[in-house]
Amino acid sequence: MPSIANFLATVPLFKSLDAPERERFAELVREKSYPKGSVILFEDDPGDALFVVRPGRVKVVLLAEDGREVILSLMGVGEYFGELSLIDDQPRSAHVIAMEESSLLVLRRDDFRRRVESSPGVAWALLQELSHRLRRADEKIGNLVLLDVPGRIARMLLDAAAEGDDDLIDKPLTHQTIAHVIGASRETVSRAMRDFQDRQWLTTERRRIRLLNRAALQERAQHRM
Repeated sequence: MPSIANFLATVPLFKSLDAPERERFAELVREKSYPKGSVILFEDDPGDALFVVRPGRVKVVLLAEDGREVILSLMGVGEYFGELSLIDDQPRSAHVIAMEESSLLVLRRDDFRRRVESSPGVAWALLQELSHRLRRADEKIGNLVLLDVPGRIARMLLDAAAEGDDDLIDKPLTHQTIAHVIGASRETVSRAMRDFQDRQWLTTERRRIRLLNRAALQERAQHRM
């Protein structure tokens, strides 16, 4: 595993910083391990730190009173959550749960603020990344409102494949997980996935999904209801 400083060079929030600055942050973070299924953060917990996934995979979820789960985001190596807590003092807005054994780097808000005060470039990097995330959130909301279920699935698969720059989606995506992300039933997702396979747009390999026809999926993801 690369050193923490080298690893931070792969994280969007830190990669634009120079090497000495990343070294300073590497000295500030602490590494914590979480077993599969454990709750890393509860909704309404105090927001006092940023978390970066090193090895592992987590999900950001909202839980309804009847127990239904809505997945807001799936995160793997190099992705992070809790960045808003670096700016404000508001509580956590969702639960974060380890989907597999995971190791996370933790950066406390007070440590981050001290670095920002001495290096305005860090603040600028954060603003740029927050802007990027807001744009993606707007796009996701638009997809949920305007696309039918197969279109939402196609969009989600294309986005997941783009994260790894490959046709093989490394994140294990069960039909239930996809359903929780796009706001549909598992049965509806399963029907759409079977249709995609019948059309030879994708195939499954050891619980991973490989895209066979990106152009067809891209076209399907543009259909509006």
